[in-house]
Amino acid sequence: MNGQGHAPHFAVLLAFLARVPAISSAGLAFGSGRFENDNWWVKLSIDIKHPLAWNTVQELGHVLNYLSPDERLPALFMPVSPPPYLNGGPEFLCWVIESRDPSFTPDQAAEWLAGRLPQPVDDPAQWPADQQD
Repeated sequence: MNGQGHAPHFAVLLAFLARVPAISSAGLAFGSGRFENDNWWVKLSIDIKHPLAWNTVQELGHVLNYLSPDERLPALFMPVSPPPYLNGGPEFLCWVIESRDPSFTPDQAAEWLAGRLPQPVDDPAQWPADQQD
C-alpha cells in the first residue's frame, strides 16, 4: 500500500461516511490511500455498540459488494482485524472499502452510497429499525 493519508480525492467519500451515525460515533478513525496498481482504499471504524451498527454494515455491504447480480460495483466492503491473540476484542475491528478498478473513483463510491443509503444519511430516524426484540 502506498502512503496513508487524506488526499483531496478522498474528501467527498470521507465527508459522506462521517455523516453515517454508526461511523461518526466511532470517532472517525479513517485512513485512505492507493495501492501500486492505482486502486484505492478507505479504512474506517464502526461503533459496534451503536444501535445502527449492523444496519450500517448491511447497507454498505449491499451497495458496495452486491447491489444486484447485474449491477456490481468494482468495490469491496469488508472487515479487517489484527490477529486476535495480539489485540483481541471488538474495539480493534476495522472496515475497509477497496476499489477493484482504478477508474472507479472515491467520488463515485460516495455518489452510489448517497443515492442508496437512507436519506438524509445522518438522520437515525430514517434508518430501518432493528426488529430484534
